[in-house]
Amino acid sequence: MKLAVVAAIALVLVVLIVANAPPPDRAGFGLGGSRVPIATVFRILEQENDIVRELWTKRIVGDGQRQGLHFDKHWHRPDVAAGPLPALFLRETAESLRRGRVPLLLFLGAEFPISRSNRFTGLQATHFRAIVRTRGSVFFFDEDIAHHTAMFPDVAIANACVDCHNREPDSMKKDWALGDIMGATTWSYPRSEVGLEEALAMVGALRQGFREAYAAYIEKAETFPEPPLVAEQWPEAGYFLPTVDVFVAEARQRTSPATLQALLQFRRIDE
Repeated sequence: MKLAVVAAIALVLVVLIVANAPPPDRAGFGLGGSRVPIATVFRILEQENDIVRELWTKRIVGDGQRQGLHFDKHWHRPDVAAGPLPALFLRETAESLRRGRVPLLLFLGAEFPISRSNRFTGLQATHFRAIVRTRGSVFFFDEDIAHHTAMFPDVAIANACVDCHNREPDSMKKDWALGDIMGATTWSYPRSEVGLEEALAMVGALRQGFREAYAAYIEKAETFPEPPLVAEQWPEAGYFLPTVDVFVAEARQRTSPATLQALLQFRRIDE
């Protein structure tokens, strides 16, 4: 019971912190007080991304496929009644970040991607080979874009990921297995360190990206010849999809405790 209470308090606090963060500004913000390395913020963002990607992959894609929902690389096409594959859900999130005011870049690349445009080249290809060897993350300054960059291994966590890549005609590799490193999530930011306000704005921008990515899927699902019921139920219960608010609430409940702990570290440093 105590753990449940702590988790609930953590959820409320982190939502309030992020919701009340000042509007981000590309010109710079939150520059006062102690500074924290951008690598620390990247780890927070990656942790949130991992949790939400798993939620999408298992509870929407995996359970949804068993109920008759479809997911396809051409999901944006009007004649395709499908939603985005896990990698494309991340791409939708990245597009939301690109449109926003926070200068945070997100990219999912690989050595053997389905889409050739997602193949690592140059310095990132070199770092990715190190990730495959060590199964760890790397941090470096990318002079080509003048951004501080972090790359985290993207591991096959569900059969939906493995099966899709192995049967996709355009896939460059068809013997993937659970636990394989299929690619790397890459984060880039122009500053080497930030303050609490700036970190909050980055977390808020990522969460807005998740919301917009899921909302785009719900909008598309409503055009299906046989649209699923969009309510509080999840696909595990039938031909359903949770509303945007229900999906976002579940994502926040899963991500908030760890993010709160990290943000409180910022607060203690700043004091």
